[in-house]
Amino acid sequence: MNPSGTRSSDPFYVPKTSVQKTSAEIINEARNSLRTLRTQRPFTPRNDQRRLFDPSSSRTPASRPPSSFSLHASSFESPDSRPVSGTRLCPLPHKPKFPLSPKPDDDAAHSKPVQAKKIGVCHPRFCKAGSHGNLSEHEIPSKAEMNQQISEDLQLDLKVNLERDFASSFKFNPEPHHIPTGRTKIPAQESPCISSNTHNRESKGRPSSCPSRAASDYMGSKSVSELEATANEIETEQEAMFWNKKIFPILQDLESAQQEKNVEDICQLCVKLHTELASGNMLGKRSKERVVLLKTLFKLVEMDCDKLGLILAKLILALKVSGKNLLNTCKLIFKISRSENNDCLFQSDNIVDSLLEILQNEDVHANSEAFLYCMGAVKFLSGNTLIVNELLKKQCVEILLQLIKKVTCSRNPSEIISSCISHLLVQVTATLRNLADLSMSRSKFLESNALSELCAMLEQHVWDKDICTNVSRIFSKLSSYNDFCLALANCSRSFTLLLSVLNKHSEKQDLVVRIAFTLGNLTAKSNQTREQFYNEQGSIKTLLRLLQTYCELDIKSTKSKVTEIKKTVDLKKNTETEDVLIKVIRVLANLCIHPAVGTDLATNQDCIALLMQILEYKSIDECEELVINAVATINNLSYYQHDTSAITCKRLEISKLLLKLLLCNNMDGILETVRVFGNLSRYDDVRDFMMKNNVYKFIVALLDAKQQEVCFSASGVLVNLTVDHSNRAVLKEEAGVEKMIDCLRDFSPFDWQLAGLVCKALWNFSEDFESSYEAEESRTLQHLLESFLDEQIALGCVINGDLMEYHRSCWKMEFQPVALQLLERLKRHHSDLEPLPFPV
Repeated sequence: MNPSGTRSSDPFYVPKTSVQKTSAEIINEARNSLRTLRTQRPFTPRNDQRRLFDPSSSRTPASRPPSSFSLHASSFESPDSRPVSGTRLCPLPHKPKFPLSPKPDDDAAHSKPVQAKKIGVCHPRFCKAGSHGNLSEHEIPSKAEMNQQISEDLQLDLKVNLERDFASSFKFNPEPHHIPTGRTKIPAQESPCISSNTHNRESKGRPSSCPSRAASDYMGSKSVSELEATANEIETEQEAMFWNKKIFPILQDLESAQQEKNVEDICQLCVKLHTELASGNMLGKRSKERVVLLKTLFKLVEMDCDKLGLILAKLILALKVSGKNLLNTCKLIFKISRSENNDCLFQSDNIVDSLLEILQNEDVHANSEAFLYCMGAVKFLSGNTLIVNELLKKQCVEILLQLIKKVTCSRNPSEIISSCISHLLVQVTATLRNLADLSMSRSKFLESNALSELCAMLEQHVWDKDICTNVSRIFSKLSSYNDFCLALANCSRSFTLLLSVLNKHSEKQDLVVRIAFTLGNLTAKSNQTREQFYNEQGSIKTLLRLLQTYCELDIKSTKSKVTEIKKTVDLKKNTETEDVLIKVIRVLANLCIHPAVGTDLATNQDCIALLMQILEYKSIDECEELVINAVATINNLSYYQHDTSAITCKRLEISKLLLKLLLCNNMDGILETVRVFGNLSRYDDVRDFMMKNNVYKFIVALLDAKQQEVCFSASGVLVNLTVDHSNRAVLKEEAGVEKMIDCLRDFSPFDWQLAGLVCKALWNFSEDFESSYEAEESRTLQHLLESFLDEQIALGCVINGDLMEYHRSCWKMEFQPVALQLLERLKRHHSDLEPLPFPV
């Protein structure tokens, strides 16, 4: 009695009514017949022109913000001279009511001048009649009001005299024609909040740090708010000296260089100016002369030099501009970054830090357009292989994810998303797409919970094709790694979102192909993920609908290709339509590995019909990967053979479609075809089809391929074919026994799974022993079995010690039991044969 309990004359393959394992189960044990498919990540062509939006953008040209524009000094706003950090005085509690100009028909038209003229003291605020309009007679102030105003004017004049006295000890440089002198007061823009001493703007002096007693008495009579305002208006002697000694000469030199149009000198002077301002702690909004600096810098923008433009932009941003000036500065940087030739300018300067600081600290909603052009510049720079590494080191991933979080978390679900914010998110996601290419970015994406943030944004902007496309590109890149697949699968509603994107934008091929690629990566990892996706409502329907839609598109494009075959059409290059089909079919093939999913898909008539349709109209020479993936999916589905299986019902039709693939010159296609025949050849009618159509000749010939996988699959088919007595003699005529013995000798020391499968086929041959084996073949086979059943000889070829245990396990489980049975049968029939030496 042999170990398996079968009679010695039984074929190794027994029909499924027996407890003996079928050929498909045998192959599955030796090599996992249900295999996940691999494919290349979709190729994203490089855009040669740097624009805010790619040419394939779904946004119409009219709805896009401009990528090209001109900037002049007039584009910028005149900044407020008063430092924002200073405390402003509140306006006077009363309103002056002086008659400024009588009406022409009034009797007072020929009267004497108003009383204020007689007094001889007039506050400047009373001289700007145009700002108040004409006053009627009933608005003429009373005598008490007039006395109060006169008293205030006298106090103001006293303050003027005090400030002039305080400044008398200082010496100032003479005032140039164009640039204001060292600490000259610059007239501020009219503001509703003006302090009571604004009439002294023209004063050239500076108050002393030690005011006189008169000044102390005067200041002591002021309120706390007025004292604070006065303290903020009066600058120290050291600041004035620094301005006159360090800054003012640079401004003079800049004016001269500008008149001479010497760009190099201007660049050097601007760099020097930035350095001096930083050393004097005069950057930001602290300096009163900030308005002088900004006006000077804005005029230099007219020079239209990229190198100078970056230097100016960096300095302007350091002075903390806002509003329109921030926008135009970002536009200036964006304009310069559009040329790849300027990337070296960004590398030599740290202006990238200024851009990232804007994204971190400014209000995105108040400055959305400035953010848009700022992000556009960062996106362009992230396309540079050197700069993108610097962006990664400067925490760009974390900054952009925080920006996404600000936008998504600050909005009510019912609130309409502004177009500028959606344009901005396109730039943000495009930049993250470039950063995702770096292997070093993986940890940053994981630690920053990037996938959850991207999913949250995707849910809010599922209607935006450009945002969805960029996110799909990020997912397709990151999902190539197991840890990201796990993180994405654990994201709440991730599969629901991906399916929603596929359903909403099924016509956008570059989007669909990347979502399908991501799903293929997810379903290639674990059965839990496969089941999770399969249980999503409408998941299989969505995949099959996409498969059908793109099959129809591909058929149309294939017909047009045939008419243009004489032209410069590369038939071996996958089209976008073919790429979508490849990725969608890969998802189906991976899902089949789950038993419940595979059983259900095997019964799906539409799924099988679509796969067969591809094999029918598509040639492997036209699209190798598509045809091979379709055959591999049929192979996975053919593993689930039961009465309700569509594969089982259409097995002969499938066999006819596979027949032409055996005639191709593509070994990968032949190998997948043989694997399918290894499952379908369990049925009598399929075996008859293979014998009548000479398929068996191809199978036997494959034993000469000298490739382990090819020989393994061919041996699996031969196990099934040799179950029929009538087939053994035909296979023997094709030298089937001799070639299998050669495979046993060549591959056994390296592949004991293949050796065990060959022994199973030879077992079936040995039932008709006299007609199947020649004497020499029998002796050779017997000696090989005796040698390989010696563990020391069998495992002597294993050099790598780490693989020793694996080879020993395969030898004991896959080869030894079958080889012992076959050797016993040989010995019983040829006990008189003399042993031969082991062939070298």
